[in-house]
Amino acid sequence: MKAVDHRRAPVLELPWLPPGRTAVLPGRGEIFYRHHVHPDPAAPTVVLLHGWTASADLQFFTAYRALAEVCSFVAVDHRGHGRGIRNLDRYELTDVADDVAVLLGQLGLSGVVTVGYSMGGPISLLLAHRHPGVVKGLVVQATALEWRATWWERLQWKTVHVMGTLMRSRAFPRFMRWGIRRLLPEDHPMRRYVPWFAAELRRNDAFNIVQAGQSLSRYDARTFANLLALPAASLITTRDRLVRPRKQRALAEALGAHVVELADDHLASLTSPDAYSVATVALVRQVAG
Repeated sequence: MKAVDHRRAPVLELPWLPPGRTAVLPGRGEIFYRHHVHPDPAAPTVVLLHGWTASADLQFFTAYRALAEVCSFVAVDHRGHGRGIRNLDRYELTDVADDVAVLLGQLGLSGVVTVGYSMGGPISLLLAHRHPGVVKGLVVQATALEWRATWWERLQWKTVHVMGTLMRSRAFPRFMRWGIRRLLPEDHPMRRYVPWFAAELRRNDAFNIVQAGQSLSRYDARTFANLLALPAASLITTRDRLVRPRKQRALAEALGAHVVELADDHLASLTSPDAYSVATVALVRQVAG
């Protein structure tokens, strides 16, 4: 008779997450979002828009509790990311922004403050530009006006298809766990969430991720960002190697944004969770007045 292994499987430790919900957007698909409602109806409503290859949870889970104390918020998984809409057509950031507008309409929300991290910055600007009245203030974090001004940037984006090949490989989960652990010191408080983090990354759709990167490479807000005329604030990650600080500052200048600096790289929400959550709450308060 075969012996039974009674050793317990490792427990997947989860961070605190607000209630998750889905909504069907007619003609668009089923969208996943988290919705926290603050007990004070006068509290501002914030829309959290995550970056490329992340999800709402992966991008903002370190700030969820701090934000829950001061505001209501909706955190959306974008197309092809996390549990977001799966898209078989040409991927455009304008469609992603429109997804958010339709969802907010279904929820009866307007006059929101957006927090857009990395790719979420372009989505927030497009949302404000295409749907006047929906957004009353912008918080942009580790993001830029454009990523295509130089020939070198345009050349780099041409290799984005490699990301899809990597994500479909059997080695990808091990590679992600190794990369995340290498990023976080042994005593870092986020270390305990590495298995969950790696599992969440596997929810992404490789085809859509590549398309999202290609759409991001076409994005350029230099023609309209300074015309939005909305209260704005910017978190600049001063050691960022993916979105250079000079590009972040150009966006802040175009928006006339109040600036807060965080001395960290592009994954600051994970690597500096306390400083990031404090800065995010301060920026939301700044913009919400």
